[in-house]
Amino acid sequence: PYYVGINQNLYLQASLYSSDPLLQLFLDTCVASPTPHNFTRGSYAIIENGCVKDPTFTRYSSPHRHILRFRFNAFQFVQSNSEVYLQCQLVVCRAYDYSSRCYQGCVHRSKREASS
Repeated sequence: PYYVGINQNLYLQASLYSSDPLLQLFLDTCVASPTPHNFTRGSYAIIENGCVKDPTFTRYSSPHRHILRFRFNAFQFVQSNSEVYLQCQLVVCRAYDYSSRCYQGCVHRSKREASS
């Protein structure tokens, strides 16, 4: 566990360890949950499909493609214990592959109607 006060900045870094220097990381989705077992119901999206959802989120530049750095303000779920669990989905892409997910950025996915 990592302890931080409410509204303090929480800094995160993800690193890809590979001998291939042409790989890079992309933060696709990052979701917070009051429980470690369910990241859908009652969760809070910080990043979703590459789109920033939390106004306190800041992405930092990195000296390397294989290192991703960002921050957001720490918070607590209402009527919950003081623990917040974070689950992030990262995408690994080949650098300079402009058709890859890493270069698409924010993708707004439309909701579909379920037919009978």
